[in-house]
Amino acid sequence: MRTSIASPAAAPTAAVAGPAAVIDTGRVAGLIHQLLVELGENPAREGLTGTPDRVAAWWKAFLSPDGAETATCFTESQLGGQLVIVGGMSVWSLCEHHMLPMNLQVTAGYVPDGEVVGLSKFGRIAQHFAGRLQVQERFTRQVAEYLNGVIGHENIAVAVRGVHLCMSMRGVRMEEARTTTVHSGGRFGTDPVLSQQFLTLTTGLWGAS
Repeated sequence: MRTSIASPAAAPTAAVAGPAAVIDTGRVAGLIHQLLVELGENPAREGLTGTPDRVAAWWKAFLSPDGAETATCFTESQLGGQLVIVGGMSVWSLCEHHMLPMNLQVTAGYVPDGEVVGLSKFGRIAQHFAGRLQVQERFTRQVAEYLNGVIGHENIAVAVRGVHLCMSMRGVRMEEARTTTVHSGGRFGTDPVLSQQFLTLTTGLWGAS
């Protein structure tokens, strides 16, 4: 397992857009057809008929995820400094180095200050930043920085555990390898008790999955 821990040093910059160009599915299908030929396959044979079109449609859908949207916040003045953790979020992304899938289990924690964030928005934010060619480290930072902007402060932590097919099905082929990234900000970076609570509850959630 590899673990990296980072703390934000600047204002949120997570509004990094994904692919902006309109995807020409016809051209993509033609490229997939050509790839099959170069791999020694016959795109016209039974089983491959229609495959280029299906692959092109998937690429367009994957690289055009729903927006993160404006998160709904609810006023809640009687919280008393609670720690809120949202876990169990599993998203698929693509490693930009090998264009192979990676499954990312996401857990986010924050300390509310007068209002709470609608729970479904955490999953939408994760899906938004997963729907592109990615690296896990950048994904973790983008989710955390986006949440900074939503919540309005840096008392946020995001932990991600990834299974990368570029490591488990190619190269060293270590199927049990997991990569863990943690982005801690505000009190999560300065309060060891709060940080330990977050990490303990996060690893507990992962252990139960």
